[in-house]
Amino acid sequence: MRYFLIALGVFTLDQITKGMIQRMSRSASIVVIPHLFRLVHVENSGAAFGLLQSSPSPFKSAFLIGFSLTALVVVFILLWRYSQTARTGWALALIFGGACGNLFDRLLRGSVVDFLLFYVGRYEWPAFNVADSAIVIGAALLVWEILRGQPHLPAPPAPLPPGLDG
Repeated sequence: MRYFLIALGVFTLDQITKGMIQRMSRSASIVVIPHLFRLVHVENSGAAFGLLQSSPSPFKSAFLIGFSLTALVVVFILLWRYSQTARTGWALALIFGGACGNLFDRLLRGSVVDFLLFYVGRYEWPAFNVADSAIVIGAALLVWEILRGQPHLPAPPAPLPPGLDG
């Protein structure tokens, strides 16, 4: 249950921050760290990093919503059944909360609000949001958990030959 509360916390923080950003005009930009980070207001009708944003397909939104719902069901099942370790539980909770936040935006507005923009000179990373951050951090934790694997226990010692077993 605590992992679903973590997911709810991610969702809530994501929606609060997006609500604050929506008060900004889309042409506004707030410099937080000069030459590195600023807040912007971007409506992303595509997938992560703006993929498919310029696609004219009438099925784009339905595809993205369907994909998100499928991913949520899979993550929900994994979270419900396989969150034995704290790291796995946290990872799945972050992914679940972030995916819920972005899906909620897509269902409500038809696009996702992005606002965190990192850049160096004229080179920019695509704008993202709290939900995207939670999904990436959760995925990184899962990869770490998979690569780390379970610790290997040493094999039990071989039995001693008869007469030497004491």
